[in-house]
Amino acid sequence: MEILKDLTTQTIIERGKKVVMNTYGRLPMTIVKGTGSWVWDSDGKQYLDFVTGLAVNSLGHSHPAIVRAVQEQAKKILHTSNIYWIPNQVDLAERLVQNSFADKVFFCNSGAEANEAAFKLARKYAKKHYGANKHEVVTLENSFHGRTLATLTLTGQTKYQEGYDPLPVGFAYAALNDIEDLRSKVNQNTAAVFIEPIQGEGGVIPASIEFLQAARALCNEFGALLIFDEVQCGVGRTGKLFAYEWSGVAPDIMTLAKALGGGVPIGAMLAIDKVAAAFQPGDHASTFGGNPLATAVGCAVLDVMLEEGFMPGVQERAAEFRKGLEQLAQKYQTGDPVRGQGFMLGWPVSKLGPEIVEACLQKGLLINCVGGKILRFLPPLNVKASEMDQALGILDEVLKTIWN
Repeated sequence: MEILKDLTTQTIIERGKKVVMNTYGRLPMTIVKGTGSWVWDSDGKQYLDFVTGLAVNSLGHSHPAIVRAVQEQAKKILHTSNIYWIPNQVDLAERLVQNSFADKVFFCNSGAEANEAAFKLARKYAKKHYGANKHEVVTLENSFHGRTLATLTLTGQTKYQEGYDPLPVGFAYAALNDIEDLRSKVNQNTAAVFIEPIQGEGGVIPASIEFLQAARALCNEFGALLIFDEVQCGVGRTGKLFAYEWSGVAPDIMTLAKALGGGVPIGAMLAIDKVAAAFQPGDHASTFGGNPLATAVGCAVLDVMLEEGFMPGVQERAAEFRKGLEQLAQKYQTGDPVRGQGFMLGWPVSKLGPEIVEACLQKGLLINCVGGKILRFLPPLNVKASEMDQALGILDEVLKTIWN
C-alpha cells in the first residue's frame, strides 16, 4: 500500500491536536483505507475491523454496491432540498415501509436526530390527541440515545449528562427488564416509552421478550407510544433486518441510522400512519435529511441485505462466532456469559477490557470496550468464516497472556 509521507500517524495527531476539539479519547492511530473486513492505517499496518465504525460499515469497507451508488449519484446530483420531491428518498422510504411495521418515514442525518424527531413527534401526537398534560417520556436506565439536549436526557446514564444542567423536564427512568419498575413509571401522563431492543453503549444487554410485551401492553393501556431505538441494533445487525422482529412486538415509532447508510451519514424515523399524521409542514425538518446521495446509498445497502439468503447467512455466521467467544469465555473462566444477538455481541471480562482491546490492537484486531469491562464485537455482516477464526485466534493469544 502506498503511504503519503505527510500522512504519517504522528504527523496527523500533532496537526489534529492543534485544530480539532478534544471531545474523543482517540487511539494513537489513523485509518486511511479499507476493503471488506480489513483496514489500513497511515503507516501501512493492516487490521481486522470488528468495530466497523461502531456498527456503521455493516457491509464492510468499500462494498462494490455502495461504491457504485456513490459514484453514479455523484455524477447526477448530490443535494437539492426537501422543498422538492427526491426520487431516491421515495425509493428508500418504500423499501423501509415494505419491510417493517411502519407507514411513513422521516429522514435526517444521524441517530441522535432520529431520536430527537421521535421525541418531538411523540409529544406532538400526545398533545394533539390527549391535551397538554400528556408529555412525559419513560426511558430506561443505562440507555443511550444521543448527544442533543433532549436525547442526552433520554439517555439513562448520568455520566453523559454532567455539566449540561438544566436538562429538559418530563422524563422518568425505569430499569431494563424490570416489568414492575416500568409499570410504576408509566401513567396517564406518559406520552411515550423509549426502548433500545438491545442496549449498545450500555453494555450489549438485550431487552427480554416479556419486557417488550409488557411495555407494549402498558402503552396500549395508557395511550402512550412505544418507541424502539434501533440506531445500533437495526438494519441487519441482529440477523434480521430489524431487532424488534425477534420479539414479535411492533412499536409505533422506530429510529434508524448507522448501518442504513453503510458509511454515508443518514438517519430515519419510521412511524405508523396515525402517529405520523401529527407532523404537518413546518413542524419538523432537516436540511440534508434524505438527500439524493444518502438515500441512493441507503437503497443500495437494503438491496444487498434483502437479497435471498443474506440474513440467514448472517445468523449462521453470527452463531458460529458466538460459539467461539463462548468457548474462550469457558476456557479462561471470565465470568458472566456472552450476550447479545447476531453480530452485536458483548463479552464481560471484568476490569481488563481496555487492556485486552489494546493488546488486540497491537496484534491487528480492532474491537472496543463499553463500560470499561464489556468487549463489544460489531464485525461486518458479511465477514468471512476465516476472518472470524483469525479474530478468535488473536483473542485466544491475548487472553493467554493477560488473563490470570
